Amino acid sequence: MRLAAIDIGSNAVRLLINDITTYTDGSLDFTKVNLVRVPIRLGFDVFETGIISAKKEAQLIETMKAFKHLLNVYGVHRLKVCATSAMRDARNSTNIVEAVFSQTGINIEVISGSTEAEILYDTHQAETMDTKNAYLYIDVGGGSTELTFYSKKSNIVKRSFNIGTIRLLKEQIDEEVWDEIKYFLKSNIKQFSPLVAIGTGGNINKIFSISKKKAGKPLLLEALREYYKEMSPLSVVERIHKYGFREDRADVIVPALLIYTNIMRWGNMEEIMVPQIGLADGLIKQLHKELSFTSMMGIKHY
Repeated sequence: MRLAAIDIGSNAVRLLINDITTYTDGSLDFTKVNLVRVPIRLGFDVFETGIISAKKEAQLIETMKAFKHLLNVYGVHRLKVCATSAMRDARNSTNIVEAVFSQTGINIEVISGSTEAEILYDTHQAETMDTKNAYLYIDVGGGSTELTFYSKKSNIVKRSFNIGTIRLLKEQIDEEVWDEIKYFLKSNIKQFSPLVAIGTGGNINKIFSISKKKAGKPLLLEALREYYKEMSPLSVVERIHKYGFREDRADVIVPALLIYTNIMRWGNMEEIMVPQIGLADGLIKQLHKELSFTSMMGIKHY
């Protein structure tokens, strides 16, 4: 079965296409067929003006048209589309959702921060790890950060915070949000030890890539601190030249490192696992789960 998901984030829009194989023992393989990322950067409008501009709306609609062509070419059976922080905050998001559906037939679901955290948890990365540890999923996006605490194969608590890389760049963060994160960590997870972080999102994935770590090996908090110290004084152009970043990665990676290192420090976590997954992976797993309870397999529905 071929499934797809579109994640409309504050920094970029991503299309992920997966092949799902079911084996006789009931096990599943989710194999990536293609991943396309378009840096529309909706958050640059929303976090300053409260709305998505006509220009960004047009870019989103054209992107969704292009994605629909790819869905048809790849023969995708079913699609799930979700939008996160920027669309949650935009006063004109309802109009944009309607415009996208009218011109492409693609239905966008604008999800809450809590639902976003739940979808990320649905990747079930911690289930494959040592049950002696407790885990904290940390997903840093352009507009929000989702934290999900997981212990003994149980989802204990999850929370979404309005702090993200674009909000930091635009200086749209109240000090109270940092205090809320500290309180969340102190009241929910500080008593658990050892505690391991699981990092998701494009920025931590990029840091993991340049670290040259082998898959399955953790990044240390100290390494993230060193990257932050190394990159912070550099201009965006210098980061592009030194690390080979795209411009839309070079400007947000330092704010992302600040968020990850603060959370790890306040939670007494010395290492972070980076499975290189994201919201789109969770969406596809949710979609597959939904389809297993319906008779709609094999029906295209965009």
